[in-house]
Amino acid sequence: MSLQAAITVRRGGFILDVQLSVDDGEIVAVLGPNAAGKTTLLSALAGLLRIDDGVVILDDELLEDPQRDIRVLAARRPVGIVFQDGRLFPHLSAEENVAFGLRARGARRADAIDQARRWLERVAAAEIADRRPDALSGGQAQRVALARALATSPRLLLLDEPLAAVDAGSRAALRREIGRELREAGGTRILVTHDVVDAMTLADRLVILEDGRVVQDGTPADVRRRPRSRFAADLVGVNLLRGRAAAGIVQLDGGGQLVAAEARAGDVFSIIHPHAVALHRQPPEGTPRNAWRARVEGVELVGDRARVQIGGPVPLVAEVTPAAVDELHLAEGGEVWATVKATEVSVYEA
Repeated sequence: MSLQAAITVRRGGFILDVQLSVDDGEIVAVLGPNAAGKTTLLSALAGLLRIDDGVVILDDELLEDPQRDIRVLAARRPVGIVFQDGRLFPHLSAEENVAFGLRARGARRADAIDQARRWLERVAAAEIADRRPDALSGGQAQRVALARALATSPRLLLLDEPLAAVDAGSRAALRREIGRELREAGGTRILVTHDVVDAMTLADRLVILEDGRVVQDGTPADVRRRPRSRFAADLVGVNLLRGRAAAGIVQLDGGGQLVAAEARAGDVFSIIHPHAVALHRQPPEGTPRNAWRARVEGVELVGDRARVQIGGPVPLVAEVTPAAVDELHLAEGGEVWATVKATEVSVYEA
């Protein structure tokens, strides 16, 4: 089983133009900034939104082709979808919600209820079978929504921010549950999320979507090692700079330059990990290969670390300890010196 899709959707001034291939058993996470087209993509795959051009093929079955006037309606597609708010039927209990899809496909009520109870047990929600949605927590509602989607054995399962409405205390447990069910249920699975932990934990492959286009497609390790857009770099927590390299020097698009130990000639991306950026109050001693006077543009405390945004010829985020923030008197508008070893600059073809 597999999904082959080439989708073009035009809505006002926005154009979604995506080609996507997902193998049987593969879990793909689609990530991108707001308004990148993530939910539009899922809606088109589910048949909730008509595509303007392209094709959607699932397991060799043509679901949509506008040029040939072929379109299988959403209700008839072998597709399950889990929305970020669950979208449970408010007048039905949890087990009745899970049984709904089975009943719609012709199952007898007793058989549907029996299967619904088994699915609620699988997602660790058996104790809430008789409760209605207004009596469920965010995590409980998502467990029910997941069971409802999986109960019909969909060949394609779409998950739209399934953990967005779940509190932090329940998130890790539900993430593990979703991961287990996605692996055991098989089929083709696509997850839309803004959370890097969800994506890195659950997915075999990441698709980065920006402005309606795919800008990167690769394994989590590929994206972590070589991000190809500012969004992807922010996602994995590194600084990404673009420029042109020659003789070990990268002339940055923004006007600054970097000395890199292994810079090959041509258009390149350069990444610098925030922890590799050292900050100083005075010009550093010695002759560091990369050193700049910079202005502090913001300081954010994250756990036991502080992320310091600096502007200047090479805009970067540095990661230091809270103690260093105090010692260096780091505050918005202040001036510092930043240094990076040439060996800490990773360069690859753009």
